[in-house]
Amino acid sequence: MTEQGSAASGATQPKRGIKQIVLSYFYWTYPRGCLHYDVMVTLILAFIFITPHLWNYGDKPWSIAHLKHPMQVIGAGEREMIVTVDAADVAAPAGASYREMKQTLRKAIEPVTGDAVFVDRWETTTDAQGILEWRVWAHR
Repeated sequence: MTEQGSAASGATQPKRGIKQIVLSYFYWTYPRGCLHYDVMVTLILAFIFITPHLWNYGDKPWSIAHLKHPMQVIGAGEREMIVTVDAADVAAPAGASYREMKQTLRKAIEPVTGDAVFVDRWETTTDAQGILEWRVWAHR
């Protein structure tokens, strides 16, 4: 009987292939506390803490330190707004095309409106002191 018991307990399970192991990792079939579970958790934590240093997700806070003058934002409907920007805060290239000007004005108002804004139209005006400014109509 001891020979049969030792033969039954000493039987090895068939080795699994790489494909089966990867599928079991994908479907998370391992119980807590085993080696494979710990490997999966370690890989997830490594992904969470290492990837922000390797990839630029573009999730930087907006910097309004470069603004020299305040902007005025007026709501014009549910999603529309009129943003008044001092001309000194807009780096408009001379002879810019319609598309370039639209992009420049969008970048100028982004610190206040966020990046999910679309510029519809614009015009130049002067304030009460005679300072040149841009009036930009935009929507979300």
